[in-house]
Amino acid sequence: MGDKTKVQVSKLKPGRYILIDGEPCRIGNITVSSPGKHGSAKARIEAVGIFDGKVRGMVKPTSAEVEVPIIDKRTAQVIALTPDTVQLMDMETYELYDVPRDSGVDDSIKDQLREGINVEYWETLGRIKIMKLKGE
Repeated sequence: MGDKTKVQVSKLKPGRYILIDGEPCRIGNITVSSPGKHGSAKARIEAVGIFDGKVRGMVKPTSAEVEVPIIDKRTAQVIALTPDTVQLMDMETYELYDVPRDSGVDDSIKDQLREGINVEYWETLGRIKIMKLKGE
């Protein structure tokens, strides 16, 4: 699976996702400068890394193409909790995944994880992050 595709900068919107320095990021803000006498309009993109929470930015012409990650949103059950990892079982494929607790779990749900509950996880570029609890 390619896990990424290309999109023209002018088509990006806040809340969507982009790859900056190879890291999948959620776009927070886009400002577009008007073109100069001989130049083209430029977009300044500010985004936050999905996995590391770091703020990143880039400036590109609006006509340029950038890579965007393809994010697979899936459901899994928490099988086991250890101090360092959360073991998940995908509810469709029954594959098992060990997800690191520090980078692989959204901060807002870290304290709510329990064995046997269902969660939504995102997979992109070979990495997994548990994003939210699923209602029963």
